[in-house]
Amino acid sequence: MEERNITTTTAATESQAITTNAGTQEAAISDERIPGKLIGAIVAVGSLAFIGILTETVMTVLFPQLMREFNVDTATVQWITTIYLLVVAATMPLSSYLNRRFKHRTLFLAAVALAVLGSLIMIVGHAFPVILIARVIQGMGSGVATPLMINIILEQSPKSKVGRLMGVGSLVITVAPAIGPTVGGAVSSILPWRAIFVIVIPIILLVSLPVGLKCVEQHRPTEEARLNSLQFVSIVLALCGLVMFLNQAGVAVSAAVSGGSATVSAVFAVVSLIVGLGALLFFGWSSKRSFSPLIRLGWLRDPMVLLHLIAYMLLPIVGIGFGYVITNVAQLSLGTSAFLSGALVLPGALIGAFFAPVGGMLYDRFGPVRPILGAFFAAICGPILLLVFSMRLTPVTLAGFYFIFGFGYSLGFSNIMTNALRNIAPQFMPDGNAVFNTCLQFGGAAGTALFSTILSVAQAGSGAEGSDAFRHATAVGGSWTFATMIGIVAIAICCLIAAFRIGAKRNSRL
Repeated sequence: MEERNITTTTAATESQAITTNAGTQEAAISDERIPGKLIGAIVAVGSLAFIGILTETVMTVLFPQLMREFNVDTATVQWITTIYLLVVAATMPLSSYLNRRFKHRTLFLAAVALAVLGSLIMIVGHAFPVILIARVIQGMGSGVATPLMINIILEQSPKSKVGRLMGVGSLVITVAPAIGPTVGGAVSSILPWRAIFVIVIPIILLVSLPVGLKCVEQHRPTEEARLNSLQFVSIVLALCGLVMFLNQAGVAVSAAVSGGSATVSAVFAVVSLIVGLGALLFFGWSSKRSFSPLIRLGWLRDPMVLLHLIAYMLLPIVGIGFGYVITNVAQLSLGTSAFLSGALVLPGALIGAFFAPVGGMLYDRFGPVRPILGAFFAAICGPILLLVFSMRLTPVTLAGFYFIFGFGYSLGFSNIMTNALRNIAPQFMPDGNAVFNTCLQFGGAAGTALFSTILSVAQAGSGAEGSDAFRHATAVGGSWTFATMIGIVAIAICCLIAAFRIGAKRNSRL
């Protein structure tokens, strides 16, 4: 009897010790500190990425000025944004190779050099082709800096703090394009448009560069990775073809509805689609058979990760496209100034700046399901309210309903990528980062093309800009756009629910 009591007591003591040790380990993990140099590295590289993405949208407000200065039409001036998006999208797939082949500091210095050079050319360039060259260079810098920031966070963050640091990184991705119209409208109202790039250079050289030189560190060895040039050309052709398809399809539809000739644009759109899809299929086929592929795609066989990727590509269509929709509906339907229309985006952008890290903290504490789904169920309320009140909107309600969307979107968006990359092997994280960032850029480009086409179709044949009929037609186009946004967000939510169900089934088997 005594022996049994001793055995029971010993077992209880061991169990208590194990529980205590587990609790101590859990507390130690939760108390992990974020290194100061990691914060500095995120600030340095993140500021470069922020500036690059900011200039992506800041130029859209300046189109009327640029058309007058360079004597070009609307279709031509849009290349300032389109060519930038194409270059960024084409550079992103290289990030996996660059991360394996070169040190972080080398990539950081290359991004700094490209950003400064592009800005200098924007300041001194007085011919439209020169401006386009500057945008190509700036796009390359942004295409290097953005995935570099994410790779640094994923590789160097304490495990218990990955979510909140990815939330900080999400500020760059979500806030910069949102405040671009506000910055462009504010600067252009008091200074020449080139002043934007005069301001940018000192920030890069006096803040980003010295902080990066001190804080950017290398925590993993580089590899003798080889660049597969054929695969690189194929992915560039795929991305360029698909973006050009969206751009030219929108031009063709707008021309057809307004009674113009759409033949050339339609043919160009079809050819671009064939080239884009063909090149994309070739890239996937060759990646499976290559010893050293440009991007390793085997991790996409996991349906849970693939569903995360689909949601991550769909949501920026709405998130980035909202900046275009609000500024145009405000000016063309509500009759606001360019400055006020840009300012309407600001409250939603500011709430995003605050809640993106909060969303990461909720992810770290509660896991992925409730923080992500709760955030996007809140976000979808924004476009629903905009649709309900679409024919009687005011600047205040337009900004307020976007604020609701911005709150939910910023709270959950970065967690999608964080959760997906946590479910793939560590050695494939650079590949996942490259694919997710490429899809983000493509989603943003698709959103602008899609929503501009919807508005153009609604406005066709409604009379001169500024007339009551034109304003009403723009409001109708806005309602169509908001309905489309609801559908896109709903599809993304369904993808995430399906992904979480797959994850729950896997966990139940363990």
